[in-house]
Amino acid sequence: MYAVIRSGGKQYRVVKDDVLELERLDGESGDKIKLDEVLMIGEAGKSPTIGDPLVKGASVTLEVLDQVRGDKIDVIKFKRRQNYHRQLGHKQHLTKVKIAAISKSASKAKAKAKAADEAPSESASDAQADKE
Repeated sequence: MYAVIRSGGKQYRVVKDDVLELERLDGESGDKIKLDEVLMIGEAGKSPTIGDPLVKGASVTLEVLDQVRGDKIDVIKFKRRQNYHRQLGHKQHLTKVKIAAISKSASKAKAKAKAADEAPSESASDAQADKE
């Protein structure tokens, strides 16, 4: 089973036990984080469940491994013949996480939603029958 999640304005395709670096998330080493921003869930041999924009009821559980900083990137500004140049550096704060579990409870949520949609219509027809 795989999922496409959104974190830090980026999208990631993840599978259970994947290790990846996301933009800074709150938590210390060993903490569990639950992400509800699941855009799609897929399984081998089945058509994927695509959210609108999110898959309802689906979540991905992450385990924080470490808080790190990314590689240094150099930012250089330069204008020729103007005696102007600036050089800056930047290291992005990242969180190293491991995908602990992918939960797909969207089918249960859909079944409950369908049952809830049908139940009010029956009670409304009963109420109309009582009025008559």
